[in-house]
Amino acid sequence: MANLEDLKTKYSAVLALIAEKGVKLEHVHVQDDKLFIQGAAPSEDIKNDVWNKIKSVDSSFSDLTCDLKVDSSLPQPAPAAGATQSYTVKAGDSLWRIAEHTLGKGQLFPKIIAANPDKLKDEHSLITPGMELKIPAA
Repeated sequence: MANLEDLKTKYSAVLALIAEKGVKLEHVHVQDDKLFIQGAAPSEDIKNDVWNKIKSVDSSFSDLTCDLKVDSSLPQPAPAAGATQSYTVKAGDSLWRIAEHTLGKGQLFPKIIAANPDKLKDEHSLITPGMELKIPAA
């Protein structure tokens, strides 16, 4: 019979990533001799990150059942200090809206301009759908 603590130890890197990425766990227990993890990830990318971590721990994951859904209403985790993330411009976006969505405050849009000197010169620079912008840490 599988032991909860042993399985949690084996998958500790997965559980640490889940906590780091803001995945909301609903259940973590042993079911059918497997570690059963159920919850919601803030994005499809984070859900995929969790699955990649699971596979790096045990590619067969024969002792794990993971049921993650995506709930985009969950808060996105803050990027690591000094890290940048990528944002693809959508129709109707403005630098203010992108800063509001990614950095939490529209008035931080000058940080986006500074992070993209090859694409943006000032607040009047044209942004077009499909353009990839670097978003600095807030």
